[in-house]
Amino acid sequence: MDVEALARRYPRLFHMAERGTWQSIKTHGLLSTTAVLDLHQIEGKERSKLENQHRAEKVAVGDEMQIILRDQKPMAPNRLAMALQDNISPAEWYELINGRVFMWAQEERLLGLLKARHYRVLEHDVLTIDTASLLNSHAQAVWLCPMNSGNTFPIPHRRGKDTFQRISDYPVSKSGSPKKEVVEVVVDYSIPDIEDHVLEIRRMRGDAVLELLDK
Repeated sequence: MDVEALARRYPRLFHMAERGTWQSIKTHGLLSTTAVLDLHQIEGKERSKLENQHRAEKVAVGDEMQIILRDQKPMAPNRLAMALQDNISPAEWYELINGRVFMWAQEERLLGLLKARHYRVLEHDVLTIDTASLLNSHAQAVWLCPMNSGNTFPIPHRRGKDTFQRISDYPVSKSGSPKKEVVEVVVDYSIPDIEDHVLEIRRMRGDAVLELLDK
């Protein structure tokens, strides 16, 4: 797939953040777990617990301007182990996932997560991102994924070293359309200039828009 075709097919990307975190995102950028731990200089056993082990609950990091690390409820180690290939361990998969920033390529996927049992009663700040703008700045750091890489329910679908592919390596048909629809658009480490690419911020509960936030 090429960058232009990706932007045409998925002109908007979506990121679900904790309620009230937009100001922090504006200040620090959209950060992976690894980037958050680097920002707060967290090392040793505490870092390992957050970076390469399962987070059953969300975790607040830092004292001032706290950053929330999302839980990984749908990715318990026993279920993840059934899904992993290529001799990848659950710890290695958690570390890989935690080193990247994730966006949905399709709004229906976002809405499905917002309405999931663990999240539907909570409020979230949802970012709508201009794909072409983001790719113009970060295409070389982007990976594409044809599945929800952080979920093992209802079936622990197989995943491994080829689950994430760079844009140019993502398989397409003769017409240029993807052989498998892109589910996740992923960026290495962080998107420090995310504010430049955000079109809209919605405060949402489930699929209901409660208010539009100022950029």
